Amino acid sequence: SVAMVAGNKKGRVGVGIGKAGDTQRAIEKAFRNARKNMIDVPMDAEQNLPHDVTMKYAASVIMIMPAPGRGIVAGSSVRTVLELAGVKDVTAKALSRSKNKLNNARAAIQALSSM
Repeated sequence: SVAMVAGNKKGRVGVGIGKAGDTQRAIEKAFRNARKNMIDVPMDAEQNLPHDVTMKYAASVIMIMPAPGRGIVAGSSVRTVLELAGVKDVTAKALSRSKNKLNNARAAIQALSSM
């Protein structure tokens, strides 16, 4: 099983999973699934987010806040989602104690799509 984040660093990002007996096929399926589930992230001209957002997905709770001049301050899979979305100055915090990286990434995707 493979979980993958795909993005173009210009405002489109998606998370997908793929399962197969062979690792390469699982990666291909995950990438195809991530491209199929891509969302558009609302950003201004400087690639900053418009406002704060808090989102819960399963047991994961994520808070994402714009932070001009700080760069990307986030951890784990949320950082990967924000980098591949192309967001420049943002702070993110996982408020839950969930260590499930897939659910954290999906919570970040839901938070970005709800803006």
